[in-house]
Amino acid sequence: MTDRIAALASISIDCPDPDVLARFYSRLLGLEEAFATEDRGVISLSGAGPMLTLMRVDDYTPPSWPGGSQHQQMHLDLASQDLDADVEAAVALGAREADVQPSPRRWRVLLDPAGHPFCLSVMRPD
Repeated sequence: MTDRIAALASISIDCPDPDVLARFYSRLLGLEEAFATEDRGVISLSGAGPMLTLMRVDDYTPPSWPGGSQHQQMHLDLASQDLDADVEAAVALGAREADVQPSPRRWRVLLDPAGHPFCLSVMRPD
């Protein structure tokens, strides 16, 4: 076992409007708001391990996937039991399917309302 210096507390995502992504990810992942700054420029959601923190960036440029000038820097992989149903539910919340789908029977690439890629996947570790 590797010694740990600190536990992962939160994953932070830059965006133009934290309230929009907070509503989206709250519904998508079943999270609740744990913290927000007075100006709502930072909102943290909890309920699934590490918090998910959404941070306002005034000159935000959404990532382009799979290519383009603004590469993705990270993305979330979410476990799915039924890809078609889960994609439909995510789209109903405001996601959209990416144009490129490398392996659509195993995982689907979607974009959240701010353009961040995330994947719904039926693949599991052994």
